[in-house]
Amino acid sequence: MSTSQPEVPRSDAHGDAASNGAATSTSAITAEAPAKHKGPLELRRKQAAVPMSDQRLLDTRGAEHFIHTDPWRVLRIQSEFVEGFGALAELGPAVSVFGSARTKPGSDFYDMAVRVGRHLAEAGVAVITGGGPGSMEAANRGAVEGNGVSVGLGIELPFEQGLNRWVDLGINFRYFFARKTMFVKYAQGFIVLPGGLGTLDELFEAMVLVQTRKVTSFPIVLLGVAFWRPMIEWIKGTLVAEGMVSAKDLDLIQLVDDPADAVHRVLHGVPLPPEPNGDQRPE
Repeated sequence: MSTSQPEVPRSDAHGDAASNGAATSTSAITAEAPAKHKGPLELRRKQAAVPMSDQRLLDTRGAEHFIHTDPWRVLRIQSEFVEGFGALAELGPAVSVFGSARTKPGSDFYDMAVRVGRHLAEAGVAVITGGGPGSMEAANRGAVEGNGVSVGLGIELPFEQGLNRWVDLGINFRYFFARKTMFVKYAQGFIVLPGGLGTLDELFEAMVLVQTRKVTSFPIVLLGVAFWRPMIEWIKGTLVAEGMVSAKDLDLIQLVDDPADAVHRVLHGVPLPPEPNGDQRPE
């Protein structure tokens, strides 16, 4: 017959000692963690195990990785704003013209964009487009034919790349938001021709900026009644009817068919220079 050995109780003192030791060790670690300063950052423990900024800058081994990090992107973004501001600061009165990159030369929409660009140039107003083909090219072409200033703000895309040949002052952007800022900051209004998702994006963003009073005195004119009317009717019949937008929000846009009328409406109240922009260009 086997007998079981009595269970030996564990020493409370030993357990307390171990517990106190762990607490002491943790306390020591916490207390002995000096701060390391890296620019505006204060780092401790594992976070402090980083090389100095100068050391990383001067170490050429593996340097190519840095160009893919967020701090480097911030510098790229900053440079795009600096380049845009510097290039356009002395542009003078300007209007941004939007429309599809897929508009075919010789089509009604293409011809309308040419006329818009020409009318703006003859009024002494620079023409800003996305710099691409289609309606953008047409508006830039009209600006050149009207002896005005033709500006193209390009963007890196997997398709439709490159500035059209009618752009006299061109800037290429990596980031949409930097490019969009230039469209609004240096324009006194928008003329929007028929287009797709990119055109709709610019249109509705402009409407939001006006609605929220981020920009003031910013006319938005849609050119092409037959094309735009179904969208306007949908806004009225769905968004307004469901209370998603106010009926007065539709007052933010004007709908016309004639390029000359579109230019007249968008320039209403815009101070113009004594001489057309085209006459100010060097010979």
